[in-house]
Amino acid sequence: MRSFLLNRFAQSLVLLLIVSVIGFAVLNLIPGGPLAQFGLDASMTQDDLNRLTEQLGLNRPLWIQYLDWAWRLLRGDWGHSFRDGAPVLEVIGRHLMATLLLMGSSTVIAIAIGTWIGVRGATKRYSIFDYMATVGAMVALSIPTFWFGLIGIYVFSLRLGWLPAGNMYTIGDESVLNYLHHLILPSVVLALVHVAIWSRYMRTATLDVINQEFIKTARAKGLSERRILMKHVIGNALLPMITLLGMQLPSILTGALVTETVFTWPGMGRLFLDSLGYSDYPVVMGLLMFSAILVVVSNLAADIVVAIIDPRIRLS
Repeated sequence: MRSFLLNRFAQSLVLLLIVSVIGFAVLNLIPGGPLAQFGLDASMTQDDLNRLTEQLGLNRPLWIQYLDWAWRLLRGDWGHSFRDGAPVLEVIGRHLMATLLLMGSSTVIAIAIGTWIGVRGATKRYSIFDYMATVGAMVALSIPTFWFGLIGIYVFSLRLGWLPAGNMYTIGDESVLNYLHHLILPSVVLALVHVAIWSRYMRTATLDVINQEFIKTARAKGLSERRILMKHVIGNALLPMITLLGMQLPSILTGALVTETVFTWPGMGRLFLDSLGYSDYPVVMGLLMFSAILVVVSNLAADIVVAIIDPRIRLS
């Protein structure tokens, strides 16, 4: 088990290193560079830009800038925002809970509905329900998330008036119910695509378990189909889904970026787009590394959980 954990941890560190190098290089090689936003100020002279370039260390070779940034990152100094001078971690922290709330609620919805559809589709194979679930999954995977968001706003906000069209809460009313009222539409929209993915994987995993010999043995012993399903099938079918949950986190983060933009949700996705627009490179790099760490940790945790549950994984 120790060698398994060390191997996974080493792979995670290498992945984070690669992400940081590529991200830093791409951002700093974009035309205009980190000082592009300052160049839009009519009162900013060339001497001012040169002075800023020297103060920020941007006149040094790129690899030296990267090493300096990486060393400060390891010491906990993620830099300061170009917009207001606030520490990057503080800026991210102000938007973190909004994104985690949106991602967490959409993930719960996707797992609950996707598991039910997948199991029912496998047990009722080639039925009308199974065909409808397959068609629905294909439609959900084919249509962009922002389109679902716009349709949801038009139908449930503009036409019916049931749900708010955006924001995280109503100004002056910060009650839990108000937060939940605003959370319903963006979380459901974000969950739609992942319901389709989860249901397809769950259907395949359930069919694979149903065809195993121990299920046939359970039937031969006279166990009811309901007991076989609840006690033997679902538990074993969910095992590969733990790994899928870790793999789905990047796509959930990407979907959250689009969803937060459509619904003006004040999370990290919207912060990322705003920071790109302002050429706030310290915040952009901070968000990139924070997201990469979040994805790596979630995948590492999923691998550990699977290895603990199934010894065949860690012994292979």
